[in-house]
Amino acid sequence: MSLSAEKNEPCQTCEFQENLKILREIYFFSEIPIESLKVFAYLCTREKFREGDYLFTQDDDDGQAFYIISGSADLIYSRDGVDQIIRSYEPGIFFGGLTLLGNTRRLFSMRATTEMICLILSRDKFSRAMEQFPALMPGMFQSIVDGIRQWEEQFLADRSEGCVSCQKKIGVSLL
Repeated sequence: MSLSAEKNEPCQTCEFQENLKILREIYFFSEIPIESLKVFAYLCTREKFREGDYLFTQDDDDGQAFYIISGSADLIYSRDGVDQIIRSYEPGIFFGGLTLLGNTRRLFSMRATTEMICLILSRDKFSRAMEQFPALMPGMFQSIVDGIRQWEEQFLADRSEGCVSCQKKIGVSLL
């Protein structure tokens, strides 16, 4: 093997350390002790997407959570054959965590708008790891509850006082 080929091979230890650092910053995993979190970091994979590739499509149950390492993507809602871009996602965003907890069909599609690299954890791998660490589940649920509350607090802060349709969307934290 040539030296230049060796330099181009990814350093598995380095990638593991980067995965661990990323997971430590994600609210979903914030209550997991570092020794347990190392298992999740090991189970994550990295995937490259080209511009125009779909990470997932509406109505799929792909069971994957994503963290955008580089690139960007659009969240798309399709209705009656018409696509509507809901918002864009940039590096540093984690999404799809709820799909790790149970079967659920996607309400949206996610399409890469640039070349992307994502850190991905599948439901199957997540479930196997949680079987090893069942005591982690209460803390993980607390992180999710906290995330929903923070989202709703931000929604309340951002909404227009006179927005009647916004008022009908308040109450997610009551679930």
